Amino acid sequence: MTRVARLDGAVRTLYPGAFALVMATGIVSNGFWILGHETLSDVLLGVNLVAYPALVVGTALRIARHPRDLWADLVNPRLVFSFFTIVAGSDVLGLQLLMRGHTVPAVVLWVVALVVWVLLSYFSFAVLTFLNAGTGADVVHGGWLIAIVGTESLALLGAGIAPSLGSLTSLTFVLVYTLWGIGIVLYGIFVTLFSYRIFFLRVEPADMTPLFWVIMGAAAISTNAGSTLLVTPTGLPFLEDMGPFVDGTTLILWAWATWWIPLLVVFGVWRHVVRGETIVYHPAYWSLVFPMGMYTLATYRLALAADFAPLQDVPQGLIWVAFAAWAVTMAGLLRRVAALVGAPHAAA
Repeated sequence: MTRVARLDGAVRTLYPGAFALVMATGIVSNGFWILGHETLSDVLLGVNLVAYPALVVGTALRIARHPRDLWADLVNPRLVFSFFTIVAGSDVLGLQLLMRGHTVPAVVLWVVALVVWVLLSYFSFAVLTFLNAGTGADVVHGGWLIAIVGTESLALLGAGIAPSLGSLTSLTFVLVYTLWGIGIVLYGIFVTLFSYRIFFLRVEPADMTPLFWVIMGAAAISTNAGSTLLVTPTGLPFLEDMGPFVDGTTLILWAWATWWIPLLVVFGVWRHVVRGETIVYHPAYWSLVFPMGMYTLATYRLALAADFAPLQDVPQGLIWVAFAAWAVTMAGLLRRVAALVGAPHAAA
């Protein structure tokens, strides 16, 4: 098989959640930046400045060359919510740029993410309503909660860019609070379905994919967004009056995210140690790295918002755990890319 044919095959089978690479890289980068490791943060920004355009091009090529394959993923209830990684990836990259003072590209990325979010939101629920051939909750999996991650990422970046939008500042803040609330409501719906799926229906090792970690990651990003709202003045009295509600909800979300971590570890041990499933690189593993980085950042932001100093020390260790997971997953990706672009005989 020629190199061009292999590349075209990679485009045809491009994973719908491929932008999770940008999400994971960006959140670890942002964690390093906030915790004072600017050099490592800049290196990871460089990775995203390559990865994001490459994935945009790959997606555009898939639309142009393999629209049927793309459409098959879009109308698949198990896969359609994975496309929300486009939203979250754009927002996380926007946050990376905003932290460095690049407001204009951050605004552009937020607008792009918002448009994609609106389209995907209604399309994905239309798929569930009209095209879902399943008759039970076995179709539900952790990847569905990427929709919540995308929603809350809009709230995060929106809160950051709102003060620079002039006459649109107030409107943007109202939208940000609205998105945060929508994300929480959707989380309640999806996590209920997911919990029923894993606790009351048969679960096989193949079902316990890295996407399970999105359950924790969605709660963590909701915590991060809530903490950001608490420390960002809006100038709107009715939003400021929501402070106690945002405060309490944010703490509960952080506690819920924390509770999930040991259980997710147990699931992983059962899958790989007890049942002997081999760990092989798959793009879905970026959806395991992202929650680790997001929980680190959410914990730090909550500690700042609550003015609780002891909690601020925890992320200093967690960020290195997230980075180690990122490095291992990146090694798997690089091996996959090397096989893809290497000599023709290496692709067998």
